[in-house]
Amino acid sequence: MIPLAEKRIPKRSEVAEEFKWHINDIYATDADFEKALTDAGKYPEILAGYAGKLSESAESLLEYLKLDDEITVIAEDLGNYSNRKSDEDTTVSLYSGYCDRVNALYVAIGSAAAFSVPEIISISDEDMERFYKEQPGLEHYRLALDRIRSKRAHILSPEEERIAAMAGEMAASPSTIFSFLDNADIKFPDATDKDGNKHQITHGSYIPLMQNEDRALRKSAFENLYGTYKSFENTYTAILAAHLKTLAFNANVHKYGNTLEAALDSTEVPPDVYYSLIEAVHANMDKMYRYVKLRKKLLGVDELHYYDLYAPMVSNVEDKITYDEAKKAVLEAVKPLGEEYCEIMRGGFENGWVDVYENENKCSGAYSAGARVHPFVLLNHTDDLQSEFTIAHEMGHALHSYLSNKHQPVTYADYKIFVAEVASTFNESLLMQHLLKTTTDKRRRAFLINYFLEQFRTTLYRQTMFAEFELKINEMQARGEAVTSDALCKLYGELNDLYFGDGIVHDPEIDYEWQRIPHFYYNFYVYQYATGFSAAIALSERVLSGGQQEAEDYLGFLKGGCSKTPIELLKGAGVDMTGKKAVNDALTLFGSLLDEMETLAGEI
Repeated sequence: MIPLAEKRIPKRSEVAEEFKWHINDIYATDADFEKALTDAGKYPEILAGYAGKLSESAESLLEYLKLDDEITVIAEDLGNYSNRKSDEDTTVSLYSGYCDRVNALYVAIGSAAAFSVPEIISISDEDMERFYKEQPGLEHYRLALDRIRSKRAHILSPEEERIAAMAGEMAASPSTIFSFLDNADIKFPDATDKDGNKHQITHGSYIPLMQNEDRALRKSAFENLYGTYKSFENTYTAILAAHLKTLAFNANVHKYGNTLEAALDSTEVPPDVYYSLIEAVHANMDKMYRYVKLRKKLLGVDELHYYDLYAPMVSNVEDKITYDEAKKAVLEAVKPLGEEYCEIMRGGFENGWVDVYENENKCSGAYSAGARVHPFVLLNHTDDLQSEFTIAHEMGHALHSYLSNKHQPVTYADYKIFVAEVASTFNESLLMQHLLKTTTDKRRRAFLINYFLEQFRTTLYRQTMFAEFELKINEMQARGEAVTSDALCKLYGELNDLYFGDGIVHDPEIDYEWQRIPHFYYNFYVYQYATGFSAAIALSERVLSGGQQEAEDYLGFLKGGCSKTPIELLKGAGVDMTGKKAVNDALTLFGSLLDEMETLAGEI
């Protein structure tokens, strides 16, 4: 085995099995996956056989809805196995081929089932009530049916919906192309430190390089990464432009006013929440400008550059945290949620939920995928504080998925993406509070506050900037403006100027950063990191200052799936996201942390 501490990125086969997820908990072998995929090929024909029957009888409607639940379970297993295997090594064509085949099945199923929504909508209210009386089993599906029927204005004829569904495979192409280009094809020249030593740049190593105290290394990594992206600017522009056209097509076809309205309608979140977030952050820009000024002062530089944004403002603090140490700290931090929650998380660590370390061609970043057998968590752990918080974050997602699947039926287990980032960031907040509570050393405390400030910068401010960029490029597309590299870079540069102010040098390389952000292909997802962070801060404060009832309220939210709207679920947990209060309160805390950091800076 190659020691994981060495700089060279190991091959998948060189990583110890204890650090790999147990993907074979879904299918024991590729042959089992192949058989399941082949067997699932029957579903499009079976679904099509219900066309014209859903409005005829309560019995047919109930049969169809039960079949839909059955397909959901199998489709999720197929999708999780193929995608998780592909992410282990994105260059293995067998598994990328599996992904293509599963996506083709999804399209076939969607096309065959395209009649269902128009038919369900066509049932009169009187007949629907009669159906509920004739088949009591339909009561289970009342909320799901109400959600479908509430979208009457956006549903097309069965034939039109079939055509729209058939376009689904093409609609996924921009994201797929981006993933292959960004994870498998693009390579970066090594960064060079002040002593002339070379350091490999990968998606997993880039942020650690940017956190290095060697400024020459940071500058080299920054310039080499974005210089490489610049050489692909036309390709990335074409991919993003194609994605925007796809979103516009879907929104227009389904008679939405714009792409934002279309995206948020499926999550049951009013668009005002999106606009309110941006407005609230704009009203608190003074705190970000103050942060930039403090960072420049603490780093002791004449000019602050974008490659200085990740460097620790507090130096000479030991930051090496092993995976085992990080797991232990996270488990201690979540104790306020009760022993059952802790035991589930502990079992996840011990029973193959987590793929821990980077290997060659492994998917970058981190995520949690909520498979029904159990969640699968992808990490690229690098034994530092950020990796420790990433564990807390992704295990928050994992426990949310686990509890929703355990306490909700298939119909209502899949929670809306608006609440997805609450559970993850909640755990990060608990971890930060735990670490601050258990340290007395002023330098260590300043180091932790530095990290907490970075969470606000990168999650609330940065993700809102991303959200504003995503909104503006969709508006650009809607106005019929040419989506060119120059236009995208100009817009992105202007947003950086707005969010960071004139206290930082506008390095031209930063204008190309949009090219490396995968979330711009997630259809108005990224804003939820900021709203989720704000909600999580409020809820974690409520649990820590409360008792058993507050913890149970929060656990009730985790167990809720999509049994209520996201706004209602959060209200039940103790926070109202329909206004600006949660965002403003979070940024007030950001201001108080700046106060403490300024005080500590004079004492350490």
